Amino acid sequence: MISTSNTVFLVNTNRMRPVVAPIALDYLSGSLRERGYDVEVLDLALADDPLGTIEERLKGAEPLAVGITIRNTDDCYFASADFFLPEVKKIAELVKSRTGAPVILGGCAFSLMPVAILDYCGCALGIRGDGEIAFVQLLDALRHKTSYARVPGLVYRARKRWHENPAGNVPMERFPVQKRDAVDNPRYLAEGGMGNIETKRGCDRSCIYCADPVAKGRTVRVRDPRAVVDEIEILIKQGVDVLHTCDSEFNLPIEHATAVCEETVRRKLGTRLRWYAYMSPRPFTLAFASLLKRAGCAGINFGIDSGSDAMLKKLGRDFCAQDILDTAKICCTNGITFMFDLLIGGPGETKGTVAETIELMRRAQPDRVGTSVGVRVYPGTRLARIVESEGPRERNRSLHGQVSDNPNFLKPVFYLSAELGDDASQFVSDLVGNDERFFMPVPEATRKNYNYNENQVLVEAIKKGYRGAFWDILRRLPQD
Repeated sequence: MISTSNTVFLVNTNRMRPVVAPIALDYLSGSLRERGYDVEVLDLALADDPLGTIEERLKGAEPLAVGITIRNTDDCYFASADFFLPEVKKIAELVKSRTGAPVILGGCAFSLMPVAILDYCGCALGIRGDGEIAFVQLLDALRHKTSYARVPGLVYRARKRWHENPAGNVPMERFPVQKRDAVDNPRYLAEGGMGNIETKRGCDRSCIYCADPVAKGRTVRVRDPRAVVDEIEILIKQGVDVLHTCDSEFNLPIEHATAVCEETVRRKLGTRLRWYAYMSPRPFTLAFASLLKRAGCAGINFGIDSGSDAMLKKLGRDFCAQDILDTAKICCTNGITFMFDLLIGGPGETKGTVAETIELMRRAQPDRVGTSVGVRVYPGTRLARIVESEGPRERNRSLHGQVSDNPNFLKPVFYLSAELGDDASQFVSDLVGNDERFFMPVPEATRKNYNYNENQVLVEAIKKGYRGAFWDILRRLPQD
């Protein structure tokens, strides 16, 4: 029986399949242990019976606190709009029924809409933004029974109203090397096809829809490249030799990405490691592409959104169609496997801009094209402000999902330009035709299904030994 008041339980609620390693809990556990706390991770992603696991692990326990991480509110996919928070609420309610310890919510999705999520889940404490410092400070206050009102990023209810402290972002240049031993990373490789690593946090781009600047901060904070590669070596020693970066855009800034790759090459890890990254099509040079190959980069997902200059401008992107073509040519020249991710249906999208985009994809000849139709609206983004400026939601023909009685966009709401007609997905599908390179927004389980939530095709492929980014596994399936 655990009875020490120094023990903290951390609960991973993300049960999407294929599984994704909860890197935030791995990092947070390291920080807590450095400060002398005992950490118990309840990883529900790997549990056959998640509620039963909570019952068993909390039986007779007296933790100081229970932290619950929320990675996603939903699957962010228009065709399914699978809402995850009801399950998170069940988990929080069960935890509260089994312990009198404070329940503290956190995680990337939580940081987008903390008050709405706390209210929905019936909890009173949460940490918005980075948790490595703030969570420790909150625990210190709870342990010593002192005030926690000034803890950075703390969101709490007091005197019948909500209080939100400014987030206290971790100075990543001093982020220590992580042991990565709190989570079963080898099992995540076996069941999820890859591990993960973070080289920086935050995003300073101005994309109208993106939640990353809201959740992670609008300033890019980079880690010491040597510490990043130290961590990579730790994972390799665990047998985790296929990784995906968790950065918003690995090559922003390109100087830092270059330094990480150079350190990887210097330690001769390029032949022992396969890794994937999200990147921007600009900046991207021949020299950088060559370095990526030598550092073991196996594939790149470029989030380009559109191939129309008019739409790129409306979406707040800082590159143009020619940049997309130039980057594609560099990748092809260097033999780099790459994918372009499209986000179709934003404000101003027309059938003409979609046709322009599909045609540019054919000219660029990426290995794969991810095609998402409908843009998830998140609070705190410029897209949310655009929606409000367009008048009553119920009358907005471009809005779909839980439009009414959902003021904070807690439940999935998607923007899909009314200019695309009543069946935008079919219109896009007709433009794509039989081109095998395109992943399409289809609800059924096929190898062209671009929803990574409950994707049984991917789950079975990983069981058979496939490893890598999900899009690259799907790319390779028809060839084997």
